[in-house]
Amino acid sequence: MSRFRQQALLAGCVLTALLTAAGLFVTDHGINPHVWLIVLAVAFLGFLALLDPWLRRRHNAELSTDEHLDAACRALAIGLQSQWNEEVRSRGLTDPDVLDLHWLAPELDVSDEPDAPPGRSDAVVGAFERQINRRMVLLGEAGTGKTTVAMLLTCGLLDRYDGGMVPVLLPLSTWNPAVEDIRTWLTRRLYEDHPALRNTELYGSYAGDLLVEQHKVLPVLDGLDDIPGHQRADALARITKAFGTRPLVLTCRTAEYEQAVHLAGPLPGADVVEMAPLDLDEVAAYLRASADTVTAARWEPVFIQLREEPDGRLADALSTPLTMWLASMVYADNEAEPTELLDRGRFPDARAISDHLCDQLVSRAFGNRAFAHHARASQVWPRDRARRWLEFLAHEMRDRDIRELAWWELRRSVGNTWLAVLGALVLGAIGGFGVAWLMAYSITPSLAPITGLVAGIGVGAAALTASQERKAKPRLGIWRSLLLVPGVLGLAAGLVFGALYGLSAGLVVGLGLAVAVALRFALSSASELSQASSPQWTMARDRIAVWTGSLVLAVVFGSAAALVFGPGQTGMVGLGLASGLMLGFALTVLHLRWWWFTVARIWLALRGKLPWELMVFLEDARKLGVLCRAGACYQFRHGLVQDRLAEHEVTTRSATQVLRSPFSARATSEQ
Repeated sequence: MSRFRQQALLAGCVLTALLTAAGLFVTDHGINPHVWLIVLAVAFLGFLALLDPWLRRRHNAELSTDEHLDAACRALAIGLQSQWNEEVRSRGLTDPDVLDLHWLAPELDVSDEPDAPPGRSDAVVGAFERQINRRMVLLGEAGTGKTTVAMLLTCGLLDRYDGGMVPVLLPLSTWNPAVEDIRTWLTRRLYEDHPALRNTELYGSYAGDLLVEQHKVLPVLDGLDDIPGHQRADALARITKAFGTRPLVLTCRTAEYEQAVHLAGPLPGADVVEMAPLDLDEVAAYLRASADTVTAARWEPVFIQLREEPDGRLADALSTPLTMWLASMVYADNEAEPTELLDRGRFPDARAISDHLCDQLVSRAFGNRAFAHHARASQVWPRDRARRWLEFLAHEMRDRDIRELAWWELRRSVGNTWLAVLGALVLGAIGGFGVAWLMAYSITPSLAPITGLVAGIGVGAAALTASQERKAKPRLGIWRSLLLVPGVLGLAAGLVFGALYGLSAGLVVGLGLAVAVALRFALSSASELSQASSPQWTMARDRIAVWTGSLVLAVVFGSAAALVFGPGQTGMVGLGLASGLMLGFALTVLHLRWWWFTVARIWLALRGKLPWELMVFLEDARKLGVLCRAGACYQFRHGLVQDRLAEHEVTTRSATQVLRSPFSARATSEQ
């Protein structure tokens, strides 16, 4: 629903819960509690009917209209513009002395178009718009700036957006061509990163599907080389078939793209350009500009070596933007000496230099109080632990062949079965204890153990069912009704409690459950598509739903306890509030990604795999330059950094297993 109706529903639910509790304590002034609760229940149902999108706007059950899609495009462009402009600023791409990357036509025969003219990153939007078909393929080796240029192009197109196709930058590492069609994958990613597309009141039904189907999204597909080699040619063929000659941007490493084109043919009508290596004068100028006077002076022997051997290993390593940026970060202060790169014994080739700089990035970023303060990190993280945590994440991502770290995917690092058991046990214990605690002081205390056990088993079984991952889909018709579901569930619960404890208790419980379900409806999806997506924002929505639902059910149980035991027994009212809070929490978090993420995070933290404050750590790692953000996900600053950390994780595990082997001590003594 729209932001106005969402806020109205939230305010109405909270007000109804408060009036339900408050009305029970003024019965001494001549107000009949039965009449008060009946009037309140009828008023709340009428309030839901006024806001119900199914009753109010019947065409919401139909497919999105052109007006819906135009509104979705405008809002999506605003949100993406804010998201990517923030990321561009955080990467320092708006600094005055930022490198201007440039490209040339490749020497390889990988295009069916004439050679594209040379260009530069500060004019990438103009170069793209001058292309007849508005199709571009960016080639280059690792770290040459392909993703940076794609990001700058996306930001430039969003800044100029005045209708038409909305550029959406996505990494191809999350696409499996053997399992999913490229358009299905693109649609799924739109819904994952922008859940407000399911807002049927503002954008109609199946808005995300229709945006892709009607070609209102301009795909900026980053990293064809991240797809496994045996699937790469098939992926290129599927991209060609799905998008024909429509606008498209694709990035890939040069050799990998040549192999794919050899098997699947070139991307029709696309200008293919290759990122050029940096000029050595540009390298020297950038490193001088990024350092203070003392540090810049320590670079001079390196610059001399570059001039003497313009085709040597050092020049080869520093000619890519990534390696040059890593060098500027690693040798930014007096802790390390850049002249160590001149040691041919330690660094025999460009790969050794690149690996060394990737290793030192983590050491430089963490454990350094001055650097953490400069980067505005929340705290100084221990260097060794930070490296171990990042190595674990990199290894997990490599095992799943992904380049994006989504917080809700952390559950995969625990295992579905073990995660489900852990989550179900905890929620069952919380819910069962809450019910048993309240029943122990009720008029039937002998039933407390049995009631608590049954409630715990019920909550645990529900948790096991909820632990199974489901693909969220837009729903149509009556099942999107705000009035129907709260009304039916509230009536059912009210009848049960009314039969056990009287009319007023049934009204309180039924009304409270209806309020809780209506709140869940209001908080189940984002209302604003124009809101920039981020990991913190997507997680905050889940947390709001948890605590709001928990508090409402706490009020319900507190009010029910007041009715059953008398308003004067404030101790029982407090007990009802506490028990309701526990049961409300257990029921509210069942289907929320936040809960399963929390279970996985705590389990991994107990085993030392990750920090307790994981999201704080990830955000600090972004500020320190090790990670970056891509919508609601984190990424390592570059795939080379992730791969290097993953290699260290494997080496560390192997060494640990050898040390723990029962034969390791004997073998060592024999040697």
